[in-house]
Amino acid sequence: MPSCSDPTQATRCTMVYPAAPSARGAVFTRPEVAEFILDLVGYTPDRPLHQQRILEPSFGDGVFLLAILRRLLSAARRFGASELSEAIRGVELHPETFEATYNAVVALLQQEGFSQHLADRWLIQGDYLLCSLEGPFHYVVGNPPYVRLEAIPPTLLAEYKKRYATMYNRADLYIPFIERSLSLLAEGGTLGFICADRWTKNHYGARLRKYVADNFHLKIFLEMAHAPAFRSKVAAYPAIVVISREAPRTIPFGTEQAPCTERTIPFGTEQAPCTERTIPFGTEHTPHTESPTRIARLSSLEPGQLTQLAEVLRSRSLPEGSGVRVAQITRGAAPWLLLAPEQRALLERLERRFPSLEEAGCRVGIGVATGADQAFIGVFEALEVEPDRKLPLVTTQDICSGEVRWGGQGLINPFSETGELVDLRCYPRLRAYLEARREVIAGRHYARRFPDRWYRTIDRIVPSLARTPKLLIPDIKGRPHVVLEEGCLYPHHNLYYITSESWDLRALQAVLLSAVAHLFVAAYSTQMRGGYLRFQAQYLRRIRIPPWSEVPPPIRQALLEAAQERDVQACNQATSRLYGLSQEESLALERLYADT
Repeated sequence: MPSCSDPTQATRCTMVYPAAPSARGAVFTRPEVAEFILDLVGYTPDRPLHQQRILEPSFGDGVFLLAILRRLLSAARRFGASELSEAIRGVELHPETFEATYNAVVALLQQEGFSQHLADRWLIQGDYLLCSLEGPFHYVVGNPPYVRLEAIPPTLLAEYKKRYATMYNRADLYIPFIERSLSLLAEGGTLGFICADRWTKNHYGARLRKYVADNFHLKIFLEMAHAPAFRSKVAAYPAIVVISREAPRTIPFGTEQAPCTERTIPFGTEQAPCTERTIPFGTEHTPHTESPTRIARLSSLEPGQLTQLAEVLRSRSLPEGSGVRVAQITRGAAPWLLLAPEQRALLERLERRFPSLEEAGCRVGIGVATGADQAFIGVFEALEVEPDRKLPLVTTQDICSGEVRWGGQGLINPFSETGELVDLRCYPRLRAYLEARREVIAGRHYARRFPDRWYRTIDRIVPSLARTPKLLIPDIKGRPHVVLEEGCLYPHHNLYYITSESWDLRALQAVLLSAVAHLFVAAYSTQMRGGYLRFQAQYLRRIRIPPWSEVPPPIRQALLEAAQERDVQACNQATSRLYGLSQEESLALERLYADT
């Protein structure tokens, strides 16, 4: 059986991918979803598929590969084709998975009366990101592996980053999978992937977003927030993207497109005039004419509905009432905003008009991560250390009601007021406490790297933060959940906090509880299972507010009263006055609030 030509491949494969599917990023796609993606990219048996080439870069249990083969063999019979050796390429790293799928392919070939030697020609066992592949391909489809950086050995990670410029920051493995797959597309070729949608908005996806925007056309973006696309549950929502390598100035699907002009696009990004060429990744260039994207939401996996939706998405003109939106969402490295037009227009107006949360005098942070909560956190009164070596801790559970109801937890603090680790010789009770738990604390990755600082928490603790009034916001929620903490407790790592020396925190609470704050987070956050949003610092910092000094006294009072009563409707009314929202803008916010 063919294997990757890289001589170091076998060792690397073993290090990266253990046997357990979840550990090696293997989340298997449902067959009906695989068939749907093949329909979307146009790989259908009514075409001469034997004359085209398709690639599956991580074929796993073969759900895409076997569907591809069935369609290819059907087309071959229809067109009387016998030469199929160049029609398919498939790559799989995990040896046992490769073997099982290889045997399934051979069985199907024999059943249909074709030579099993085609499987030897088509299938490669190896690392897709390292092995040699002869392109180009008319189609690339699949479900790339989702593997976090921590699971990749440093030497291999360095090799990936050297080869793939889009892999930076905290990028997961599916990022270079997409980059390489796009680079292998033939002119006019199409990629159809289902994968986590985090790269479309998060910081680590910025380079890949720019690569797509500058050189390709994002034809279809399909949200799958409520569709069980995989055979197992996943925390983050997936999306289906269909991306083609199309010549610049091509107007897809018969959509009328305005001529390219030099102009300023939203978020203050300057866009240069269009050019008539496609330029390799990493080369300086000016983007080509914008091409709109068709956006839809998939909530059902009924085969009939999937077939109908694929036909709609591929039609030259959208039928009335199709539920498909058309928007320009690729704009350089900027996050992809999938809002309705009126919601996006409001967002852009607010971003042009008002400063960001931190520019308006607020600070956004996250609570402490210790790396060993079982050692550093316990019942406050029972922590047998010196009184100044522990802090009362506030957790998500303590603010569920919308008010702070402290549960009595405490945090061991090994830091002085100046931010240095204390000398344990000066704190005998703290030293005894930590030594009794040394095995757990010193077993952390950080402690192994810096054994002389083995008792340090992952995040530095700043005791003055406990004494500072702050707004507390849990990470994952369906709606904004903002609680005022008067300055008695230290936040745990699953809580974000906002402090300010200019804004009145109670009034700011009303703004953050409102639909306007929800608009910003919904626009930039990825959705989690259950429809929840991530209220992380990177999204909270996107929120725009006027300086407190510019807020008229009547609106200040309305904000304070609304927050005091935790009346969301009153918060929305006061915030509407604060931002000068029109009736149409308020209705757009209501629709977003209802949809997310």
